[in-house]
Amino acid sequence: MPIEDVVLRRPVRKVVDQVRRLNAARETPRATYRLQFHREFTFADATKLVPYLRDLGISHLYASPITRAVPGSMHGYDVIDQNELNPEIGTRAEFDRLVATLHRNGMGLIVDIVPNHMGIANGFNPWWQDVLENGRFSPFVTFFDIDWQPLKRELWHKVLLPVLGDQYGIVLERGELRLVETDGWFTVHYYETPLPIAPPTYGLILREALPALEGALDGADLALLEFQSILAGFERLPMGLPADDIEINERLREQTIGKERLRRLLAEHPPIRAALDEAIARINGAVGDPASFDALDRLLDAQSYRLAFWRVAAEEINYRRFFAINDLAAIRQEIPAVFSATHRLLMELIEVGAVDGVRVDHPDGLWDPRGYFDDLQRAAFVARCRAIWIAEQPADTWPEAEQEILAWWSAQADLPDLRSVYLVVEKILAHGEMLPTDWRVDGTVGYDFLSEVNGLQVDSRQQKAFDRIYAGFSGEETRFADMTWETRNLIMRVALTSEVNVLTNVLNTVSEHDRRTRDFTFNDLRNAMRSVIASFPIYRTYRGVNERELRPPDRAAVQAAIREAMRRNPAQDRSVFEFLRQTMLAAFPAGEPSDQDQERLRFLLKLQQLTGPVMAKGLEDTAFYRFNRMTALNEVGCEPGHFGFPADEIHAAFQRRQQTWPAAMLGSSTHDTKRSEDVRTRIAALSQYPRDWRMAINRWARLNRSHRSRVDGFAAPVRADEYLLYQTLLGSWPGEIDDAYADRIVQYMIKALREAQERSNWSNPNVAYEQAVERFVRAILEPARSSGFLDDFVQVQRRVAEDGFVGSLAAAVLKATSPGVPDYYQGAEFIDLSLVDPDNRRPVDFEARRSALKRLRARKIGPTLISEFGTGTADDLAKLHVIANLLQYRNSHVGFMATAGYEPITLAGPAADALFAFGRADGSTRFISIVPLRSDGLFGRGGATETGISALQTTTMPLSGAWTNLLTREVVERNGTIAIADLLDSFPVAVLVQGESE
Repeated sequence: MPIEDVVLRRPVRKVVDQVRRLNAARETPRATYRLQFHREFTFADATKLVPYLRDLGISHLYASPITRAVPGSMHGYDVIDQNELNPEIGTRAEFDRLVATLHRNGMGLIVDIVPNHMGIANGFNPWWQDVLENGRFSPFVTFFDIDWQPLKRELWHKVLLPVLGDQYGIVLERGELRLVETDGWFTVHYYETPLPIAPPTYGLILREALPALEGALDGADLALLEFQSILAGFERLPMGLPADDIEINERLREQTIGKERLRRLLAEHPPIRAALDEAIARINGAVGDPASFDALDRLLDAQSYRLAFWRVAAEEINYRRFFAINDLAAIRQEIPAVFSATHRLLMELIEVGAVDGVRVDHPDGLWDPRGYFDDLQRAAFVARCRAIWIAEQPADTWPEAEQEILAWWSAQADLPDLRSVYLVVEKILAHGEMLPTDWRVDGTVGYDFLSEVNGLQVDSRQQKAFDRIYAGFSGEETRFADMTWETRNLIMRVALTSEVNVLTNVLNTVSEHDRRTRDFTFNDLRNAMRSVIASFPIYRTYRGVNERELRPPDRAAVQAAIREAMRRNPAQDRSVFEFLRQTMLAAFPAGEPSDQDQERLRFLLKLQQLTGPVMAKGLEDTAFYRFNRMTALNEVGCEPGHFGFPADEIHAAFQRRQQTWPAAMLGSSTHDTKRSEDVRTRIAALSQYPRDWRMAINRWARLNRSHRSRVDGFAAPVRADEYLLYQTLLGSWPGEIDDAYADRIVQYMIKALREAQERSNWSNPNVAYEQAVERFVRAILEPARSSGFLDDFVQVQRRVAEDGFVGSLAAAVLKATSPGVPDYYQGAEFIDLSLVDPDNRRPVDFEARRSALKRLRARKIGPTLISEFGTGTADDLAKLHVIANLLQYRNSHVGFMATAGYEPITLAGPAADALFAFGRADGSTRFISIVPLRSDGLFGRGGATETGISALQTTTMPLSGAWTNLLTREVVERNGTIAIADLLDSFPVAVLVQGESE
């Protein structure tokens, strides 16, 4: 419906029109730069970097979460208050200075937000603490996704808190739980964690002090009477389930008054203070006297939470978490009050123009992602309208105007220009999966691009060779698909058992509605559902709250999962799977849904929230550390079962991105990647020479055999872990090794062992095996003990590093010139050899990068400069040169880069399959990118090798006209074809431009 057909008052129409024009003219980021904020890197630190980022060619600073997180957080994803900036990274004034500096330099800001969950550790989250204190009477009870009636009836109307380091009774009788009074409030402290006491149970504490007071004070003493009155007031407070909001508000009011009365009484009457202190001491019990803890036990049993050993979390926890992290509780953005309460600051920053873009973390955890994105864009649209309205109209007239705008939005919800903020989502797409095109977003954060480049640089022709090498060395022959099915089942059994049980309980309720399915047992349903979830080919489906049926791609995914589950469970009754199929694919009739349909929809939506975490934990956090055939592919967004991709498939993917999501981010290194982009290109280079790799690892295993230990009857490390270690060393080798590097490798290997959950894990570390691995790592990295190995290793590593360097330059060209918005992780404009976090969050030497860019800008691009890149010591400068020059071109050709089409270029000749080329054109402006996919024997740091020249001279591509190579400033002119040797003889990558002035 066009806006002209909607009744809007003239001033409202004017504002809406103005915001729509602003939206239409909204500039897509040209390049983003991710910074990790924490107490050691603040707004003030980022402000100093802005001129450097501008000179590099960055258009938008891309910030990790900046709202208040658990104190000491080094990542910011454990948010405890979305409406306050994190004081550890700066004040509002410092944030405003950062934004002002960005704007002065023609730059913008993209922020990372965390809508799915909040941090709840150590009592820092006030909303969570309120739920613990008040249970169902808390005004925040609907904010968190809590199952108040779980399978275990002892947990009904309670929150299980798995925070204890041992069994509850043992912890209690060791005196580790201590009752404390502070200003009229009672809490129980477990070390540094304060646990609130429900005011209706204050009477259990106060009555302990009453006999002593009644014996010491006259019955008419006003202080005693006040104490008795306070006690009676607390005991009259309702518990359990509130009847309505009125009862909730009455209890909150009365308990607040009661706490204040108690605070004043204790402050003004020392005898009462002394009696209460003595009572608290008795309640806290005496170690060695178990019966003395009975009173504290009764008090804790009366709370709206149940304290438990942390090991019971997987099976009995009844609040939804982020994956299996107990300290991150999921929140319910589908409730309007929750959305409003968690987005106030964000909308304020959008309104004042401080924030230009948003990255949404973990949208797969949301109840209805599409609905959430609509809510976010609507709120941003309203915020931008408000900014204009308040500047031109009286502030008190805004509420009425807001209601008109919201009504207009609802009527115009399908208009494509209703996007007020650049919005990208941390969505991992399975191989062949497409992002839903009706999401009101600009694309993903780029893991799909990462997967495409990884797959392009791994030689897919060598899959069988690497299958044999990996199986021969490690003794493991499990197919990746079988492994992931097993690891996802493992996660559902050991980490997400409670979530599976909650979902099974809902499914059981659905089955009870039909006499033909009511005989399915709980175990039948759970086993079938676990098998289906483990068989899912994608992270989740996206049925919305108001959608009558699944969309075709999601239907296909469900059908595939059911078929696979049935294949893997031939002994199970097929009718259970058919019931699941019908339930998951059910279409709902129009109109008000029945109770049965509502229960079925609840199951489907909760199922969608579970399949993603199962996939992520089973795939990324477990299988990726077990299946080490080619670890360059063991990366977020990738599927190691696919050993590389043919060039045609990547061309098609790049074309789709240009047509569908031209503003999507292109990521390569992130805070979540298992290995940096440059580590991966080194490891990917191994796919070019499988024979040499096989001989090398066999030599190294013999040379290092004496450093292995016997643990539980077998040699440690096992060969599979040794195989992983050698790849890790080749990828991360810094040139010169020291104790710090050895420490990094040890930490990485320990993490890898625990994530794999085969020979150790986080819950029950196998200390003996981990120590054996550490001894092995330190021994082989010590020259005095392993000179033979190190001498041999360095020879292989030099070759890998050179080929990896060429791969890094190729990846840099692909990111800067293919469709999308290139995103750079902090420090990755140099060759970065970081491993998984926390290794990839080490401090970055920005001064070195700033100085290097200044030197490059002062140099003339030409043969002299290019020749300097031919040495290993100039690797950082070469990568920076490619990035800076291509970003400079993007910034001077903004419209072209946003709209230019994409065309694959076909090469001919003996080296054609070792190269990748494409062109982009829009009007008179054109450019061509050409990069090597496999450089071994063809290219070195300084361009084509002597051997390569021969092959490249007879490998050609079509080219007509005069072109300039942006990276070397060489000019070439042809009329038909050109030999690749003429383009890549001095530098291994090229970007040719024609048309507008370069």
